[in-house]
Amino acid sequence: MTPVGSPPIPFAALDSDAPEFEDRTPVVFIHGLWLHSTSWDPWLELFQEHGYAPWAPGWPGEPDSLPAANAFPEPMAGTGVAEALSHYEGLIRRLPRPPVLVGHSFGGLLAQQLLARGLAAGAVAVAPVQFRGVLRLPPVQLASLLPVLRNPRNVHTIVRQTPQRFRRNFANAVSERESYDLHATCVMPAPGRPLFQAAAANLNPRTPVRMDTAAARRPLLLVGAGRDRVVPASVVRAAARRYRSSASVTEYAELEGSGHSLVIDHGWQILAEAVLGFLDRHGLSPEPADG
Repeated sequence: MTPVGSPPIPFAALDSDAPEFEDRTPVVFIHGLWLHSTSWDPWLELFQEHGYAPWAPGWPGEPDSLPAANAFPEPMAGTGVAEALSHYEGLIRRLPRPPVLVGHSFGGLLAQQLLARGLAAGAVAVAPVQFRGVLRLPPVQLASLLPVLRNPRNVHTIVRQTPQRFRRNFANAVSERESYDLHATCVMPAPGRPLFQAAAANLNPRTPVRMDTAAARRPLLLVGAGRDRVVPASVVRAAARRYRSSASVTEYAELEGSGHSLVIDHGWQILAEAVLGFLDRHGLSPEPADG
């Protein structure tokens, strides 16, 4: 099966025909709902310049291009957290070595789950959706979810993000013009099911939105955004506290003036440099090629 999306370096083909990439650290980028995998393109370029082998595969059923995703999103309908987790686990197991994971929103949740399973060399979760056991639900976050949750039929369907709703919830920390530009270049429809699963996580003991915070694992960085309405920084801080009893390294950082669009808006490189610094501190920088 060919992975969705086109990685800059075809990991599945890494063998004796491509020895120059054997010592590169793979980095897998996982987006959240309503963003297409190509929204990571600037990150891929930057990380490749720093010597990493970056890859941003899409969610199961996600079309390769943003226009196709907007025109034909139906294959993603009904996709939930468990299906996405299984999808990314299958892709990661094809890699020649455990990757670093960088995830945003629901992608941040998945990155933490994959790290807890021992499938990654380290992970960064940016504005990650809360997991079971994190009880904080600020009113502003609930307000951002209600347009989807108040219609039970959305659990089985694709939900579109209007420019106005994107501006209000995702891109509230940037200008109106930038918000509309980001909507046009990064946003696609998304399955509603993960939102219902996250909303019910603390009521369902069998929820897929759960985390083994005590698992032995490699380093984890949690990043909150000070003006985020979708996953407020207070929620990310509450998640970080759930890791306090873990013997594994867990760090928390916060970008005070950023909203939920921090991985794609004009300030993305500030965040990216912080991620690169975290990787460097924990020995996850690319290994130099021999010779």
